[in-house]
Amino acid sequence: MWEILVAYCVFIVLASVIGGTLPSLVTLTHRRVQLTLSFVSGVMLGVALLHLLPHSLQQSPQNLDRPMLACLCGLLFMFLLIRCFHFHHHEFEHAHSGIHEHHGSCGHHHSHPKQKTDSESTMNQSELAILPAPEIAKNFSWLGLAFGLGVHTLIDGLALAAAFSAERLHSVIPALGTFLAIVLHKPLDAMTITALMRAKKATFRQQTAINLIFALTCPIGAILFALSISNPVLMGPEVLSAILAFSAGVFLCISLGDLLPEVHFHTHDRIRLSLMLLLGILIAWGIDKLLGHSHSL
Repeated sequence: MWEILVAYCVFIVLASVIGGTLPSLVTLTHRRVQLTLSFVSGVMLGVALLHLLPHSLQQSPQNLDRPMLACLCGLLFMFLLIRCFHFHHHEFEHAHSGIHEHHGSCGHHHSHPKQKTDSESTMNQSELAILPAPEIAKNFSWLGLAFGLGVHTLIDGLALAAAFSAERLHSVIPALGTFLAIVLHKPLDAMTITALMRAKKATFRQQTAINLIFALTCPIGAILFALSISNPVLMGPEVLSAILAFSAGVFLCISLGDLLPEVHFHTHDRIRLSLMLLLGILIAWGIDKLLGHSHSL
């Protein structure tokens, strides 16, 4: 069944590469990005709490403190990574007309409308196209961004392979939920890197090279896990439990990091954004039930 994991990695690479080319192919709007973020965050939130964490607890039924500590460590690790490298942005390029940029403490910056002038009274702010904003991009390094997202993506690869290992003996399509969360999120990350590189006047060749390297990072994480699993000393049940719980904490941090700013700074599209969030969670729950997973200790 490891062929399924290989297929997952191929799809993730393709999705990441396509995501990295989106800024130069389509017109992205604030609304489209935020609706996508809400949906993907819902999937990641559901996968973290309904898939990864329960599987971690199953691997370590005698000591539940260790998985929960590993989950906390994963959440804190990702939070500190974001704090140090300011990398988890998905809108480096905002429409400059009537939008006020708010920079959060975690490196996120969020936009909300200024008071409209007469000329803007009929303009729907959420439909504004995302345009180059050099005054924003100059505050960030695409190398730091790529490094932070690369570490995050390496963990995604470990999470995918660990979830696959935990589910492969009792599931028709193992790690489907984890794969879905990753394959939906990678295009956003790749788009963030190439958008900032473009704003920084990087060449098309440079953007393509970094996009390909970033796309291959997740399979590298999966390969590292696959090489370790053959060694019972390196990959016993306790280690597998820790990896799953740590990954759950990372997913929690990423999903909540995308969601919570929207609660505070976005007054528009509340119903749409909430519905997309619930849809993502419902899909994660539906996959769990469809595949007949049981998480008894």
